[in-house]
Amino acid sequence: MPPIVQATDGIDRNALRVLITGFGPFGKYTVNPSWLAVRPLHNTILYADPPTDLLSPADQTAMITDEMEEFLRRPQQIHITVLEVPVSYQAVLSTVPGLYARPPVFPRPRDPAYAIPPPPANGYDFIFHVGVAGRGPLRIERIGHKNGYRMKDADGEYAPIVHLPKDPIRDTADAELERMERMLVGASLPGPSGPEGPGPAEVMDIPPVPNRGFGKGYENFADELSTEIDVPKLIVHLKESGIDQVYSSMDAGHYLCDYIFYCSLAEARRNVAPQEKFKERSTPPKTTPVLFMHCPPVDQPLSTEQVTDAIQRVVLWVCGRLHQP
Repeated sequence: MPPIVQATDGIDRNALRVLITGFGPFGKYTVNPSWLAVRPLHNTILYADPPTDLLSPADQTAMITDEMEEFLRRPQQIHITVLEVPVSYQAVLSTVPGLYARPPVFPRPRDPAYAIPPPPANGYDFIFHVGVAGRGPLRIERIGHKNGYRMKDADGEYAPIVHLPKDPIRDTADAELERMERMLVGASLPGPSGPEGPGPAEVMDIPPVPNRGFGKGYENFADELSTEIDVPKLIVHLKESGIDQVYSSMDAGHYLCDYIFYCSLAEARRNVAPQEKFKERSTPPKTTPVLFMHCPPVDQPLSTEQVTDAIQRVVLWVCGRLHQP
């Protein structure tokens, strides 16, 4: 595991700034396993060496200045801030947009021991969300979903109802399907009895399940948003680093983990910022890299320390790629 070094001397103005979130208590978890793994990294520093493939670009005609080469070769300081997010749809909607403000805006931490250090004026360089899933390996998610949230959160509340745009063809097909389902349900129940036995069953009116997810303010975003981080390459790197219990996933679960992932991906796209690394070059605007990782409950099979180690290695790998001009 990379050493955990506290940022006792303040934050280097040239440091890459990383924000990692874990979730708060819910259900049987008085302390969420994701928060157990994330919180030791609060206000700590890592050092990233740039990957060798970036030091030797494939494009031999690329112009690399002395300043850029010196920047690429020196170890890069990475400062980590952590935040505990309640397992609540409303908490996600009220918290995540502020994380992408310039400068970022935070809610008051539940525990004052995790007070937020001064955030970077131009926003974080990488935002990494962690949440708990069932027993098994680590899962690094690739896609966040806009709709289809049917479960209550830790406060007993549902995600907001979202009215989808009308689709005449789909609406007709859905109406016919609902009519057939009502007929089948009715046919399976006995009707009122008469002299000649049970009569025909009444057709039951089953109200449709409302769609829930992201509505106002998210109309222009796609139903699915993907992380721009190369997850397959990251998985290979982690396995080569000795972390075997990890794989990628295309389904973040349509619960709070999926909800915060989609919200974060959407806000990153909404708040595109100019690159600051090489001001002498005309660099295109770039979105903040966003990632979500599911961890198992403690010791099922990974310990909290193993999950923390994996989080650090993900941060080092992603931030190492941020050296790319």
